[in-house]
Amino acid sequence: MSGYNALAEVYEWLISDAKLTPAEFASSFDDVLDLVPSDAHVLDCSCGTGQLAVGLAGLGMHVVATDASEAMVRRTAELSEQFRASVRTVRADWQELPDHFDDGTFDMVFCVGNSLHHAEGARGRVAALESMSRLLRRGGRLVLTSRTWELVRARGSRLDISDRLVHRNGRDAVVVYRWDIAPNWEDEHHIEIAVAQVDTAGSVLARSELLSSWPYRYEELEVDLHRVGLQTEMSTFNLGAENYMVVASKV
Repeated sequence: MSGYNALAEVYEWLISDAKLTPAEFASSFDDVLDLVPSDAHVLDCSCGTGQLAVGLAGLGMHVVATDASEAMVRRTAELSEQFRASVRTVRADWQELPDHFDDGTFDMVFCVGNSLHHAEGARGRVAALESMSRLLRRGGRLVLTSRTWELVRARGSRLDISDRLVHRNGRDAVVVYRWDIAPNWEDEHHIEIAVAQVDTAGSVLARSELLSSWPYRYEELEVDLHRVGLQTEMSTFNLGAENYMVVASKV
């Protein structure tokens, strides 16, 4: 799993306006949350800065938040304290999850925010999904969101600069993505993300991070889910859409 330690301090500039608060982030999964009891045991295993985890705890769920980045886990703990939410935080990458939790612990596992592509290749992706599947009780569900990598690769290597300033915490910033698309699907790709903050005096403070990526086709994801004992229950995949969500149940 790639770092995100440098971007942790400015990650809110990468979150959409519609999901900025914990309550808004959690409400974006209302249809999925209807599938579990209000006191469900839930794992957010790519928690970022904690908006989803804290939002779920606010609904009365028993929430654990994990991330491979120590800085992200720290920010999640800070957000939990700010909202007085009961969220247990653990620094762990996907393959370390079974070291921290018993099999069948959770009713629902979230792997959202387009994080799975950081797993190293097909073998790493399956290992990550296997860890998540092990932690689900029978009938429990994995909720996964992903970029449509078929579209990303079709556009090739490029520089994407946001066409508007993003306002967060009293500061404006320009967000830049640099995509380094490798020749073959199975090759290591790279994404550099930069957040350039502009203050009222015109000074610019930029933070950036170069991240490794191993994209995958949707059909490959379906096969991988089946391999680890998960059956697709719902999918919003559309080749023309930028992102999609998959809900898969433990069989």
